[in-house]
Amino acid sequence: MRNNSAATLALLAFSSLITSLDFTIIYVALPDIAREVGFSTHSMQWVVSAYAIFFGGLLLLGGRSADLLGRRRMFVLGLVLFGAASLLGGWADTTTALIAARALQGVGAALLFPATLSLVNTMFEEGRPRIRALTVWAGAGAGGLSLGALLGGVLTDVFGWQAVFLVNIPLVVAGVVAAFPLLRADGPRDRGRGFDVPGALTGTLGTTLLVFTVAQGPESGWTSTPVLGGGVLAVLLLAAFLFIETRSPSPLMPMRLARALAPVLAVIFVFGATMQNIVYFLTLFLQNVWRYSALVTGLVFLSLSVVIAVANIVAERLIARIGIRTVLIVGLLLGAAGGGLLAAGMVADGSYWTILAGILVYGAGMGTVFPTMFAAAGTGVAEQEQGSAGGMANTAMQVGVGAGLAVLVGIANTDAVGLDVEAVRLAAASGLRETVLLAAALTLLGVLAAASLPGRRTAASATPAVPQQELSS
Repeated sequence: MRNNSAATLALLAFSSLITSLDFTIIYVALPDIAREVGFSTHSMQWVVSAYAIFFGGLLLLGGRSADLLGRRRMFVLGLVLFGAASLLGGWADTTTALIAARALQGVGAALLFPATLSLVNTMFEEGRPRIRALTVWAGAGAGGLSLGALLGGVLTDVFGWQAVFLVNIPLVVAGVVAAFPLLRADGPRDRGRGFDVPGALTGTLGTTLLVFTVAQGPESGWTSTPVLGGGVLAVLLLAAFLFIETRSPSPLMPMRLARALAPVLAVIFVFGATMQNIVYFLTLFLQNVWRYSALVTGLVFLSLSVVIAVANIVAERLIARIGIRTVLIVGLLLGAAGGGLLAAGMVADGSYWTILAGILVYGAGMGTVFPTMFAAAGTGVAEQEQGSAGGMANTAMQVGVGAGLAVLVGIANTDAVGLDVEAVRLAAASGLRETVLLAAALTLLGVLAAASLPGRRTAASATPAVPQQELSS
């Protein structure tokens, strides 16, 4: 490792914080955004889903770009796009402009995130140094999910919702300035390895259209022409993508690597669809049912941030002692149990104390699963495929977030026509509580996927260039 490895890791963790922060920093500002910009109860999800859709849809391309064009180049380009989109979001005054800004933020994140993950996996030696680096990197990402709610609450309360976008500008500038002295320079592009343009087009369009279809279904109707047509086209595009990848000399998603990573990708998809979306519904519950201000809502998440940080440290030690598979299973079980406890405490006449146990257990699960699943996705993967592996892992999570949120929002929304204010509040409490409980139950699907991983497999025991599924301790 380089002498300034600590500063390098801090920069990579900082970039992970930025991309995950932007998922939840927007959550507590949603009621204010809806009122001032004009979103409906259902269309409000697009402020979150537009980011997830373009983030997930372009991650495979972003990962391959990092491998072929250079990791530092993609890191800087991703930050610049992210900053420009944040500036547009802060100026937006219509629903279309705001959704477009969030989509562009997703594009920037899709370039930045796999470049960051592949930099961690290539700049730190495999084994304990890389596990420690991944723990710090993933801890920043997991912490960003909860710290985003806290920061969003403070910014919204003091400066207004526009500040949750504009705060990214100085963060991005700092990241770009630090990238050049801290990240090793990219060499010339390897002309012998080309872009899989047909795969990039079909994969990106198919993934993006699939998540869009699932998100639009509850609002337009599952049998409506746009939804049915979009679903059929998404399936055809993804089928074409798989066909192309099996025959491409430079595949965007090497099928051998995809098969090797399949169990981990399933875990990550379930995590995104369930555990990561619980924060969205908890935020709505705190503000719409308990009438907490944006600031107080953000403060509630402070305890969650602390638990996640502690669980990240514990996860690093557990991976070395009991293996990735066992740690993932434990973390997912904690997440499911924590979600159940949260649902039990989410009652209309409850308080912070009725959900505290849920926050603690759920946070322990989040902090355990987040670094472990990315350690699993990068372990044993050859250096020249780290960008592709990171792109696949993050595609699984973002598609999971977008699809899961769309389905869960459809369940949570309650027909409140004709009800008085108190009845609406009680109906909202019931719908949000049942949604969190369902998300907790569905988290258990991830346990089934994690159980198919090789037993006692740790990152320290893996052979660097061997596909993940072939490894055992």
